[in-house]
Amino acid sequence: MTEPRDFLKKISPYKPGRPIEEVARVLGLKGEIIKLASNENPMGPSPLAVQALKNALVESNLYPDDSCFHLKKKLAERMGVEPGNIFVGNGSVEILPLITLAYLGPEHSAVASQSAFIWFKIAAQIAAGELVEVPMKDYRHDLKAMLKAITNNTRLVFIANPNNPTGTIVTRAEVEDFFKNVPEDVLVVMDEAYFEYIDDPDYPESLRYLREGRNILILRTFSKVYGLAGVRLGYGMAPPEVIASLSKLRISFSVNLLSQVAGMAALDDHTHVEKSRATNAAGKKYLYEAYRKLGLFYLPTYANFLFVDFGKDSQVVFESLQKKGIITRTIKEYGFPHALRITIGTEDQNRKLIKALGEML
Repeated sequence: MTEPRDFLKKISPYKPGRPIEEVARVLGLKGEIIKLASNENPMGPSPLAVQALKNALVESNLYPDDSCFHLKKKLAERMGVEPGNIFVGNGSVEILPLITLAYLGPEHSAVASQSAFIWFKIAAQIAAGELVEVPMKDYRHDLKAMLKAITNNTRLVFIANPNNPTGTIVTRAEVEDFFKNVPEDVLVVMDEAYFEYIDDPDYPESLRYLREGRNILILRTFSKVYGLAGVRLGYGMAPPEVIASLSKLRISFSVNLLSQVAGMAALDDHTHVEKSRATNAAGKKYLYEAYRKLGLFYLPTYANFLFVDFGKDSQVVFESLQKKGIITRTIKEYGFPHALRITIGTEDQNRKLIKALGEML
């Protein structure tokens, strides 16, 4: 048997939230199962995207436009950048290992928060690089401490804003101070998967730094507010030199025809986006009050999920909810053994969740 390379022994594969079909099959559950594990849009996909998908199915025999010309053009117009600043991927998570393969090696390091999106660590390991993990402060990125962790070997800094799984943000002033002090040869990767849910004026405008020519790569996705997680579509925005480097590593046709047409249609579906944002805001307000009444600690969120601490092994709560047909997400691997990350659902889903928790606690 051929032995794999040694660095692979250090990598723990990413474990996504369990799909509904698997939970039903394994636990023998009948009837409705509510999935609140993966921060998907409970309102479903953009209706305009669904229609575009139906229309495009008849062309499934053809290879897609590998350059994603029309999607890049539309994104560039929407974001106020050039098409040459856009990189499209099979979900934004596909872009992460391309970033590390382009800029990390055994002699290089990246910096991230200790409890940030776990794919930052996996991506660094794929490139055989080191990830320096900086403890969070009050469940938030400590940007000052992250600056201090940068050395001559540092090539990348990862900042998820809002952060997954805490739902917290770093502010406009904090990011401004960070960019005043970060070395120019360090690429700052801002993961903004939940950007569309933000309504806080103190949230930083990361695109400003790109327009100023700073060394930044901004990641966004169609998996959240646009409801296209199953289609797999994400994008990055960066200086043309960074885009050119990533393009050398990408797999041909990784962004298929259906995801491209769905993405373009979803960008035009302002009604669906606003309905999704409104549903999330209402759900957030309801859940804040419900968790308070249950005596549970939670973090105010800027995303479409909540970090909820149960004060005991969260695996017990997770399994009890699952038996009731509600799938949530344990986050022990992020350093939070007592907490669950729970997606904000529809009004009906949220009420069923709280009813189940009330019966258990």
